[in-house]
Amino acid sequence: MPKLKIYLLTTLLTIGLSVPGFAQDFESAKYGGDFLSVGGGARALGMGGAQTAFVNDITSGYWNPAGLARMEDLELAYMHSQRFAGIVNYDYGALGLPVRNSEGVIGISFFRQGIDGIKNTMEAWDFENNRPRSNPADYFTEFSAADMALFLTYAAAATDNLNWGVSAKVINHRLGPFADAWGYSLDVGMQYQTSDYYFGVNLMDITTMMKFWSVDSEELAPLGDEDMFGGEFGSEMPEGQNERVLPTVKLGLGRIFDFNDFQLTTALDADFRFEGRQTYFYNVGDISIEPHVGVELGYHDLIFLRTGVTDFHLDEEGNHYVSPTIGAGLKVGSVFLDYGFSSFAGIASDLGFTHRISLNVSLDPDVFSR
Repeated sequence: MPKLKIYLLTTLLTIGLSVPGFAQDFESAKYGGDFLSVGGGARALGMGGAQTAFVNDITSGYWNPAGLARMEDLELAYMHSQRFAGIVNYDYGALGLPVRNSEGVIGISFFRQGIDGIKNTMEAWDFENNRPRSNPADYFTEFSAADMALFLTYAAAATDNLNWGVSAKVINHRLGPFADAWGYSLDVGMQYQTSDYYFGVNLMDITTMMKFWSVDSEELAPLGDEDMFGGEFGSEMPEGQNERVLPTVKLGLGRIFDFNDFQLTTALDADFRFEGRQTYFYNVGDISIEPHVGVELGYHDLIFLRTGVTDFHLDEEGNHYVSPTIGAGLKVGSVFLDYGFSSFAGIASDLGFTHRISLNVSLDPDVFSR
């Protein structure tokens, strides 16, 4: 229905572009959106993050919103990942639903990356006697440092071979009671398919993500007291700062080969960033290029084996390093279980192994209306 499509697209654009009109200056933030680079779904990890051209399930909300248009059923997805030897927990959940009497599909995705149970020991200090309290553990409290994001996605088919999609994003960074930030932006994606080849582009943060930091000076006040904590910040306490995250262009190419009982999917992605990531990245001036390569072998649409390469880096002597990835998937009826494993070699191995497990369930879209 054209009116419905126009209404949903207008709503997404309004959310994506409704950024508060602050007059303060904005600072460009390198790596400002990198907590989202984990994405959604263990399948992507097993294939080195190469998803832009052919992703076609609920995880499209992140990898390429246009892929959501190829969904035919209601889909639910959940993923848990542990990074940096289990220190950082990452959780992802999503819901996608074809719009009744329309060719469009809507989706909602939630991401959280955080370190929980961080001890706050400031109240364990006896200020009057200028020494630790005799029972300091009784005064410990805990807080979390977390990054969160909410995506609202709409996608539809423009022609039999061309799909488009858009994701409005809201992000929140929270450092316990001390500071937090809100950000807003928009992703726009496209996929084109021929008989054998798949092409994709995802313009991430196309509106430029605007982030607005605020700091609770009262919570941080003890760190500025010379007598209490040595004046950690001295006379200059942290203040809120406005940041902007520049757009990223993700380009993808894929091809599927069918032979006998097997299907081989090959994929190549390249992320183009404009933040001046010159150290350890392939770059042309301020433009850095991050390749991703992936392969998936499926048997009877039941069992899947995957491998890929990601994290292409250069060291100071110009030596090349990459991080391989592996993964597997099992599809039983409408349930899809995936596992991915990475960071066991290459430059990323110094930070510990990365494991991901994800579950995707497909249901009849009319299941809730019966």
